[in-house]
Amino acid sequence: MRYADGPATSSEIHVDASPATVWALVTDIGIPARFSPELQRVEWLDGARAPVPGALFAGHNKNPDIGEWTSTSRIAEVSEERAFAWDVVDPDGRFGPAAPAASAEPLCHWRFELSAADGGTLLRHSARVGPAPSGLSSFIAQAPEQEEEIIAGRLASLRGGIEATLAGIKELAEAR
Repeated sequence: MRYADGPATSSEIHVDASPATVWALVTDIGIPARFSPELQRVEWLDGARAPVPGALFAGHNKNPDIGEWTSTSRIAEVSEERAFAWDVVDPDGRFGPAAPAASAEPLCHWRFELSAADGGTLLRHSARVGPAPSGLSSFIAQAPEQEEEIIAGRLASLRGGIEATLAGIKELAEAR
């Protein structure tokens, strides 16, 4: 497993609620921060107020192994009641060349996919790292012989956050 290959992780859950109900939750950028062990809070940037392609938001993160940081994300896809995705980008050039947020290559791609299933919604959440340089690639550069181990550890951490977020969304949706 190599960073250059775009390693990914995902999980899915069945939610006893309509795709419309689940959609309202997954497109609320603040919801993952309620459940993720890493994402602490989010805020829209540059006057954005809704999830539309190209809109930017900041994510404030905290991880006991990595520390605290703020990321910039760009909404990549909004397909009503089917898919919602965003890319974490590096407009300030912390890990590589600076590029405008609107055109920067993603450091990480996050995605929710919804489909009607068994009277409710099958909700899948995924994350793919790369291709742009990131904090993860910085760790790999310090210990290239441990690349697979570093990536496996990070993917396990991301998957834990994905599963916590899915469980939280399920709880909220089914309580409505």
